[in-house]
Amino acid sequence: MNVKLTLRMDENLIDVAKKEADHRGKSLSRMVADYFSALAGSRRKFLEGKRKPLPPLTAALTGCLKGAKVDERAYRRYVEKKYT
Repeated sequence: MNVKLTLRMDENLIDVAKKEADHRGKSLSRMVADYFSALAGSRRKFLEGKRKPLPPLTAALTGCLKGAKVDERAYRRYVEKKYT
């Protein structure tokens, strides 16, 4: 059974989404439904332990910042200094 869902978001984002849906030959509602289905499928696989293993580098980094205080301003300064 289909029910109505109201989403509120930036008007420009809606325009972009509508154009993308048209480009794909789908309705915007179908694209949103497909996205939600993909999320549900990923979550189900994760809960069932069927999630794909992480690449080695990603797996090695998992949890490395646990408990660390990350300062966004310091990171921004670092990136600005590195690329200027």
